[in-house]
Amino acid sequence: MKKIGYTTGVFDLFHIGHLNILKRARLECDHLIVGVTTDELAEKAKSQKPFIPFQERMDLVESVKYVDEVVPQTSYDKMEAWNNLKFDLMFVGDDWKGTEQWINIEKDFSKVGVEIIYFPYTTHTSSTILRRILSKQ
Repeated sequence: MKKIGYTTGVFDLFHIGHLNILKRARLECDHLIVGVTTDELAEKAKSQKPFIPFQERMDLVESVKYVDEVVPQTSYDKMEAWNNLKFDLMFVGDDWKGTEQWINIEKDFSKVGVEIIYFPYTTHTSSTILRRILSKQ
């Protein structure tokens, strides 16, 4: 049976950490769907707009060979995403593991047979670090 995987991100200032999670996720599934966070949702969550416009971020992620399908992420509701996409696996950075939010998501997903796989967060490179460096220029 074909395993469908799903992960999400803003993918602003695309870097090696983004590539690593997409590469590792694709090794775990037969079909990888990636939700790219819209500008509006990212701005609401982080109080700042991404540097790279939404459509360009969608195009960048879509061009990565490990990605089979790209969809807009317009909500952080993971069950809503599952209702629309019916994935078997969800890939998340391990910086979320053990948080109240993700413990609850794990419980909800276990009821529909979705496994959450946590990948090591790339600490030496992040869009936040890159943004900080760029804003000092």
